[in-house]
Amino acid sequence: MDAENHTGASQFLLLGLSDDPILQPLLFALFLIMYLVTVLGNLLIILATSTDSHLHTPMYFFLSNLSFVDICFTSTTVPKMLVNIQTQNQGISYVECLTQVYFLNTFAGMDNFLLTVMAYDRFVAICHPLNYTVIMNTQLCGLLVLVSWIIMFWVSLIHILLMKELTFSIGTEIPHLFCELAEVLKVASSDSLISNIFLYVATSLLGGLSIIGILFSYSQIVSPLLRMSFSVSRYKAFYTCGSHLCVVSLFYGTAFGIYLSSAMTLSTQSSTVASVMYTVVTPMLNPFIYSLRNKDVKGALGRLLSRAASGPSWTTDLRTK
Repeated sequence: MDAENHTGASQFLLLGLSDDPILQPLLFALFLIMYLVTVLGNLLIILATSTDSHLHTPMYFFLSNLSFVDICFTSTTVPKMLVNIQTQNQGISYVECLTQVYFLNTFAGMDNFLLTVMAYDRFVAICHPLNYTVIMNTQLCGLLVLVSWIIMFWVSLIHILLMKELTFSIGTEIPHLFCELAEVLKVASSDSLISNIFLYVATSLLGGLSIIGILFSYSQIVSPLLRMSFSVSRYKAFYTCGSHLCVVSLFYGTAFGIYLSSAMTLSTQSSTVASVMYTVVTPMLNPFIYSLRNKDVKGALGRLLSRAASGPSWTTDLRTK
């Protein structure tokens, strides 16, 4: 095939999980259900934390941001996947592919930063409880989130600028469900060494520093947590830390799985399944982890749903009056 720099009229072919026509309706239903559950679950977390005054704390501010990012993260890939499955069309334009790469990197990086910031929040709350509100003030919380967005916007932009220098063969096939940066670089016709170096350096720095930050925070948390007398405060600290650690394990576990499947050149299907776990399943499970293990969130969700259920009767009473 001839090689060319892609324009808006050019496209890639996403091979997906399977081209078996019998499996397509099943895959469509599966991804649609997971997407709806992800959006609904994370939206409920955002509504609960924003409308309930009991949850107007730094921890739940970061949690609502994490839920927002997870909705965006999943929305970057799943709607296009559903359209391709439904229409039996594997094509994705060059511009759409670049857009997917940009936002996937941005939202994945935001997940990474938010999980680190949440670990720091738990460290301050447990190790410095008397100074917690002073340290984790509104300005600092907003600044941490803003700086995270700025860093990821620029890192993702550099990825895209480097990708635009690459050439691809006409009708390039990507053995994936969506445009993931590492997979796109593999199918480039030109030398992608610089892009790969930047990818590994950025991933190592951002991911490595975040993991170190999380490990350091919890290494400092363990001792004060064990010294606490058995009380409501200790129980609350355990389940908030437990929920966060579950999400951290899911996020970095699936990310590490993608890295291993790519580095060890396993089957493309194994790599695709690992990516689905990372981009679809993990954001779907996060609301369940935080709501099932957290009495505050469960209480806020209960109050939110009660208000929603009583809304129609309340408006009816007003009209009769």
